[in-house]
Order: sequence, then C-alpha cells, then structure tokens
Amino acid sequence: MTPRPLYRPAATISRSNRPADLRSNLAWSVFLDLDAQPYPTLRDRLAAALRAAIRSGRLAPGSALPPSRTLATELRCSRWAVTEAYGQLVAEGHLVARTGSATRVREVDPPADAPAPPAPAPPAPAHAPYDLTPSLPDLRAFPNRRWLDALRSTMVAGALTDLAHPPPDGNPRLRGLVADYLRRGRDARAEAADVLITGGVTDGVLRVCRALRGAGFTALAVEDPGWPGLRQAAAAEGLEVIGVPVDEEGLRVDLLARHPGLRAVLVAPGHQFPSGAVLSPARREALLAWARETDGVVLEDDSAPPFRYAGRPTGTLQGRDADRVFLLGSTSKTLAPGIGIGWLLVPRRWASVVQATATATDPERPSGLWQATMARFMEAGAYDRHLRATRGRYRLRRAALVRQLAASLPEVRLGGADAGLHLVAHLPAGVEETAVVRRLGRFGVRLAGLDNYRLRPDPGRPGLVIGYGNLPDAAVPGVIERITTAARIGLGNPVRNGPAAVRPPP
Repeated sequence: MTPRPLYRPAATISRSNRPADLRSNLAWSVFLDLDAQPYPTLRDRLAAALRAAIRSGRLAPGSALPPSRTLATELRCSRWAVTEAYGQLVAEGHLVARTGSATRVREVDPPADAPAPPAPAPPAPAHAPYDLTPSLPDLRAFPNRRWLDALRSTMVAGALTDLAHPPPDGNPRLRGLVADYLRRGRDARAEAADVLITGGVTDGVLRVCRALRGAGFTALAVEDPGWPGLRQAAAAEGLEVIGVPVDEEGLRVDLLARHPGLRAVLVAPGHQFPSGAVLSPARREALLAWARETDGVVLEDDSAPPFRYAGRPTGTLQGRDADRVFLLGSTSKTLAPGIGIGWLLVPRRWASVVQATATATDPERPSGLWQATMARFMEAGAYDRHLRATRGRYRLRRAALVRQLAASLPEVRLGGADAGLHLVAHLPAGVEETAVVRRLGRFGVRLAGLDNYRLRPDPGRPGLVIGYGNLPDAAVPGVIERITTAARIGLGNPVRNGPAAVRPPP
C-alpha cells in the first residue's frame, strides 16, 4: 500500500478544495510601487501598480486582494481611492468582484490552440529503502509523545526568554541537567558552569579549535580512519590535521611523539568510529600522560550512544583529567540529528577563551525554545527512559546482523566492540570496495565503505561500515541477502541465483 503523502503541492489540489490562504497570502504581501507610476492621482497610480503586478505574474491568477479598508489603512489613503482602483481593474477584466467574497485576480483559461505546458521535471531519486547510514539512530523510536509534552509544557509555562536568543553558553537549566547526566551516566567531572550548549559535536570542535588556534596551537591529531566532518572543522579553523592510525586497542598513542610540537588530539575512546575499537586502559593512561608532558589537551568525542551490549561500559577520559580534556557530546545518535543539540564540557582554565568564541546569534546554536524543551524533556526523565528502551532494541538488532552475516558470508571478518550503532565488515583483500558499495546501491541499500573515512584510500583493506540504528528489524534478512549477493560478486563467487534474483525491497 502506498503511504499517503504528508504534503500535496497546491497545483495537485482541486480548486474548490484549496484552502483560501494558498491563493491569498501572496496578494496581501505583494509590493506595490506607487511612486514609479506616471499618473497624478493616487487612484490611477494604485490601479497602474496593481495592473503591472498582475501582468508580471507577481499577483497570480486567483489571488485575493486585501479588503479596500485594509489596503487604504496600509497606504494611508482614503478608502474611495482603493475602491475606485479596484473598480477600474474589474471593468478592464483584470479582477473579479463578487458580493460576500474577496476581490480576486481573474483566472483566465488558456486558449484552445495554446501550446501544452512543459512536462514536469522528473521526481528526485527516492531514498534507498534500506538506509544503513552509520550515524542514524532509530528514528521510528523517537519519543514523539514525550517530546511534544515537553514542548507543550515549555510553551504554556515557559518564560518569554525561551522564545528569545538563548545566552551564548546555553539555557542555564539545560546546562545543569546535562552536567548531572554526564556525572551519573558518563563518570565525568561536570558542573553546570563547565557546560556549554552547542549545535552538536562538529560545532563544539569548531569552537575548541578556534580557541586553540588563538592560544598558539598549530596542529590537531585525529584518528585515521575517523569522521571527515571533524577533520574539516579543524582545518577550517586553520589547524594542520595529522592522521594517527587506529588498531584493535584504539588510537596508536605511541605515534604522537613522532610529531614535535603537537599538543592536541581528537579521540573517541569509548567507541571509535568507524573501527568500533575501545581505547585500552593502558593507552588511556598513556594518552593522559602525553597531554601532561606536552602541556597539551585532548578533545574527547563522546557522541557515540552509551550502549555496551557485552562487558562493562567505560567512563570518560575527562573524568580522569578534567583540566586537560574537552568532552563533546550530542543527541544526534541518541534521539535524532534533527534535534541539533550538543554539549561541550570545558576545562576551567580554558573556559573564558572558549566562551569568547560564542555569540547569542551564532547560527550553529540551537534555538532557545528547543533548548528549553530539551531541558523539560530531561527533567521529566524522558531522556533516560528513551536510552534504556532503545539499548535493548539495538542489542537484539546487532546480534541478528552478526549472526546472519557470519552464516552467509564466513569470508568476512566483523570488527569493533559489541556496542554503538554500527559494525564493520572487513572484506577479503582483492575485493573492490567501491564496486560493492555501488552494487548495493542498485539493490536499494545505502551504506559506506571504509575508504570514505580514511585520510587516504587503502584498496588493500576493503570494508563496509554497516549502520543498523535506523534499520527495521524485519528488514535484517533482506539486507543480509543483498550484502551477501554484492560481496560474493566481488569475490568472484556469486550466489547461485545471482543478483537478479534479489527481490526489490517492499
């Protein structure tokens, strides 16, 4: 069954069923340049301006004009001048006036011999039915009712300041709630005064890199592979980006010493993206020791959901050294990227420098209304409940993917900790990663290869980054079928029935 569209353009709605404002709003806001009309009387100048607007198409057929009294008030003229101008255009056939209805621009049927209108542009390509983008949480599980309750409560009982620009460092209540969450759930050393509300992790990285650059830092080490957007943010602020390899224990901390003068590093110790590695305890200690020895700083990307499906969760580096670690997080992978709310926990010795990079009207900042809504959402316990509910769902989904991939593609090695919203399928050497990704796109599966996240392509180590956060549970068998088909073609050992037998997604 084809789902009902959320919106139909006005052109597809029969004229009798269109809301009046679809036809009237444009007429009420059209600019009328009376001073440009070469006539002595206001009546004639108004008629000429309306006539020009109709002929140019700025006043579309069917548009309702303002009532004469309203337009007279706006133009600061007598109502007589407006009614006379309207009457003149009615007599000329430009307008239609009916008793009890608005005066409208006449809708003229095209002549019978008029050429046919051009064919509409082809529709934009549809989204892939199976979206395995690694950064997406389960959007179907978004807590709509609780979020709307928080928004309604904010609108009814909230302060008028919630509708204005928020303070540069964020809504005070939300800062306190985020600090409490980080202390409870992430073992961070956080107070409300240390928290800045951001538009997400990238926004936080931009602000920190701007502060570092102003303090004389010249370079930032990043994990390779890693998120391209964070590397680009650092480069945009004028820092040299230095890639450092990642292995099964996370960032190769021992390689930082090869770069004299390097004093800043961006790392995701809890669940590295895309490898899925967790920084080992020994390397955690080594990284903090390096920061102290170089008088450097660590930017800790804690944006991965705090989900561990096996073993014990790890705390933050910031909890071990709050003087040298910036902690960055967001709701993009726990609620939805469209919420656009993140946070930055700043070492106190850096607070004034980083706060100086923010302004109340920064376009990256979430709105005051949204921040107040998030605060009420957290106050009600809805954020914690959502995390608990989705953790179990993701655990079962990951287990199903791992089990079925292992059964259908034993040649593929699955990497990464049993956590987060994605896993990595390492393909055998010799398989062309980009060809597999393109083939999956034709099968209706959108995902990315490992090379998308590397500083330099490495064809000798192909792999697929499979995000399962937004994947329906019922779609897992179909996705595995398509991945198996695409990979086996790349291996030169296609399944017997071949890709043509793969049914299109429902």
